[in-house]
Amino acid sequence: MKTSKHKVVIIEQSELLIKGLEQILSDSSIFTIDSVGSELSNYINSNIDIVIINPNIISQNKRTKIRELYPSAKIIAMLYNYVDRDSIKQFDDVIEINNNSFKIIQVLESSIKKDIKKDNQADMEELSDREKEILVAVAKGLMNKEIANLHNISVHTVMSHRKNISRKTRIRTVSGLLVYALLNNLIEENEVLK
Repeated sequence: MKTSKHKVVIIEQSELLIKGLEQILSDSSIFTIDSVGSELSNYINSNIDIVIINPNIISQNKRTKIRELYPSAKIIAMLYNYVDRDSIKQFDDVIEINNNSFKIIQVLESSIKKDIKKDNQADMEELSDREKEILVAVAKGLMNKEIANLHNISVHTVMSHRKNISRKTRIRTVSGLLVYALLNNLIEENEVLK
């Protein structure tokens, strides 16, 4: 299976630094350079995963504009001289001029993985206690009317909970919900095999 490469934009004035980063990222099998330069107006592609910025060449307002243009992109600061701590807090991560190739790739990969991990964890955290109860009942094979009677709620409410559970977990089948419940320790295997 071929994995898609993550698109990177580099916003920097120094051709030496741009070429160096391009070389490092070209050696990686998961990143590709989409665009480089120092003008914000050059970046119109909305499928950007990472924006690497020299914080000294772009004002706070333009950095905010980048976040608006690419809300899902990770914004990485590239540091090679002093930048105050408050400015660094605006970035998702930092790479430094003295980082080796391995460290730079590691920081970029870590930024992407944090986002994926956060997305995966958000789904389970969003399930309410009642939704978890309904999920367990569905995983055990109970019908909507049985679930409604068990929890003293209407069938319509059960259906609403099931719809929300499917949306949050992105699982549409009862067997898929069973696997989800087992993997997330909501039910024990022996509860299902009765």
